[in-house]
Amino acid sequence: MLVINTIFPLFALLLLGRLLKFYGMTDDRFLAMSDRLVYYIFFPAMLFWKIGGSGPDQGIDAGLFFAGLIGVLLAFLASLWAIRFFRISHFQAGSFCQACFRFNTYIGMAIVLTVLGEDGVRHFGILAGIVIPLINVLSVSVLVWYSDQKLAPREKVRYFIRALVSNPLIIGCAAGFLFSRSGLDFPLFVRNSFSLMTSVTLPLALISIGGSLQFKGLADHTRLSLLAAGIKLAFLPVTGFVLLTLFQVTGIAFTVGMIFFALPTSTAIYVLSGQLNSDTDLAAGAIMISTLLSFVSLSLSLLI
Repeated sequence: MLVINTIFPLFALLLLGRLLKFYGMTDDRFLAMSDRLVYYIFFPAMLFWKIGGSGPDQGIDAGLFFAGLIGVLLAFLASLWAIRFFRISHFQAGSFCQACFRFNTYIGMAIVLTVLGEDGVRHFGILAGIVIPLINVLSVSVLVWYSDQKLAPREKVRYFIRALVSNPLIIGCAAGFLFSRSGLDFPLFVRNSFSLMTSVTLPLALISIGGSLQFKGLADHTRLSLLAAGIKLAFLPVTGFVLLTLFQVTGIAFTVGMIFFALPTSTAIYVLSGQLNSDTDLAAGAIMISTLLSFVSLSLSLLI
């Protein structure tokens, strides 16, 4: 029942987002604007509020964060091996590689909040804040490396810096962590304001993800999409389980780690692939396949 009660509502909202788009109740402009609101306003505010209100006395499991970083690096290396072994073209390599290790933060936060509450959100938020900079560096590096565009050194540096310092999720996590260490507390009216403001975050994010899912190019990219999903949803969770065990991570931190490793790939790979001249059709197919198959990986992670 835990799996049904936790996973089904998420996929129900994803399906709702798809149906709303299909029947014309939302459109691309609405989805783009809602994405921007969630990404730049609501989700960073939620991270700041949840992490900032946790208090400085609540410990952080370092093993969880080491496992997350190493797991992402191993999935990245596995994707590079697959690119070479299966002779994936340069045009497809960047999109494929990203699909193997980037994770959907919104789906992760929704599951963690439902299953583990605010303590789980604190662990997941800080884990995301630590892992996202590494993921951005790896993503931009592989896209630039395989890109046919002759980017000037200044242009490459600009992409790196923008990916690192302008990410609203990193800023929200860092600000929340610093606030939690300050010894201050949110007044009740501020808590109530954050509660109202962020209550829309996860439903809006999930509906937007559902509406953005595309079948475009899926038929022509099924093999590579399934291969990327295999690394993201099978190799990474198994590797993550081993790492969490080696680092003796237990309790809430262990559950957060398993949810993190089992998440589908991020919809952000489509945007970044377009910006750096990689295969957006493959990116769209990989997002679709990964999201659908994550029902299995997330269910198993909760059972463990």
